[in-house]
Amino acid sequence: MAALNKGGAGFFARNRWWIVAIAIMFAVVLFAAFNSMAGGVIPVRADHVRTANIRSVISTNGKVEPISNFEAHSPVATTVKSVLVREGDHVKRGQLLLQLDDAEARTSAAKAVAELKGAQADINAAQTGGTREEVLTAGAQLVKARAERDNAQRNFEALERLEKNGAASIGEVKEAEAQFNTAQASVNVLEQKLRNRYSKPEVAHIEAQKGEAQAAYDAAADILNKSNVKAPFDGVVYSVPVHAGNYVNPGDLLLQEADLSQVRVRAFVDEPDVGRLAPGERIEITWDAVPGRIWQGQLLSVPATVKLLGSRNVGEITAHLNNSDFKLLPNTNVTVQIITAEHKNVLVVPREALRTDDNTPYVYRIVDDQLRRQPVRTSIVNLTQAEVSQGLSDNQLVALGSPSPKPLRDNQPVKVVQ
Repeated sequence: MAALNKGGAGFFARNRWWIVAIAIMFAVVLFAAFNSMAGGVIPVRADHVRTANIRSVISTNGKVEPISNFEAHSPVATTVKSVLVREGDHVKRGQLLLQLDDAEARTSAAKAVAELKGAQADINAAQTGGTREEVLTAGAQLVKARAERDNAQRNFEALERLEKNGAASIGEVKEAEAQFNTAQASVNVLEQKLRNRYSKPEVAHIEAQKGEAQAAYDAAADILNKSNVKAPFDGVVYSVPVHAGNYVNPGDLLLQEADLSQVRVRAFVDEPDVGRLAPGERIEITWDAVPGRIWQGQLLSVPATVKLLGSRNVGEITAHLNNSDFKLLPNTNVTVQIITAEHKNVLVVPREALRTDDNTPYVYRIVDDQLRRQPVRTSIVNLTQAEVSQGLSDNQLVALGSPSPKPLRDNQPVKVVQ
């Protein structure tokens, strides 16, 4: 037993410092546990109130499109004769851009012109009572008929006088009267023929023929015009999907030109954000292909309705942008930020510092390593920051959050950690 006691005393003598260290660590753990149970100091992350600019934005995606856009389509099935421009070329109004084979169109136009002239001649004939030859012939016939009528009239009147004296029979008078009436009828017919040779249905038919001829000519002229594509305004050719010698069908796209000095951005905003939109709000556009560049514009239109787009309920918006350097190209996908509110040089705190209780906002100030609940009034609040318009001053320290599971409370002792 004495040997055992001696060995134990020797063990403690050799390891006394380790035993003391273990005892101290155990005491620290017990003390920390006790403090935790009793509501002791907890770690918190913190930041200072600072003066900065803040804004509220709505972010979405959009597509660039021309405001003044021209598309040329093939009017008929034919071949491309020549292409005089390339994509990216700046062109002037009236400049010839592309030609189609228009031989058939020219033949159709010539035929339509002949038919139109013939129809116009028929109209003139209807208005004047016939062709010049017909009018002259009918005039000569009328002169002859009037002469015959006058002779018949004189003969009839003479026989009437003779019949009163018994020198002519009643039969001779009746025969002379019949000849006079026949001659007068011939005169009437010829006069009517000269005045109104064509009936209303005949005139209507002639006018319809003229209308058909005019329509055929207009169609042929339109094909000829569209077969020689000219720039309707100063702009940039941004699409030429055909080449010389290509066969094209009616309606095939030949060329696209636009005035790209001003472009339109069309975007869609999710339904919950539609109520924040107002005409004139500033818009910023960025494009991944040109890093660091920001295009600015104004909101032109707010959604008049909400519609389904894929799985989203959205409202459509548009904005015009200055694109004088022609960097933004049609059909490009861009990032759109709509600035619904912006305040400069105001007090802001991180969004994480802002809390609410019964819809009343507050923060926890850190004063002498303790939390102090501070009611505040806010203005703009975005995803990362909140503007404090009342309740705080510049450079005050506010609590953000804690790695501890314990909730923050008023008068809680804290230690600021990173």
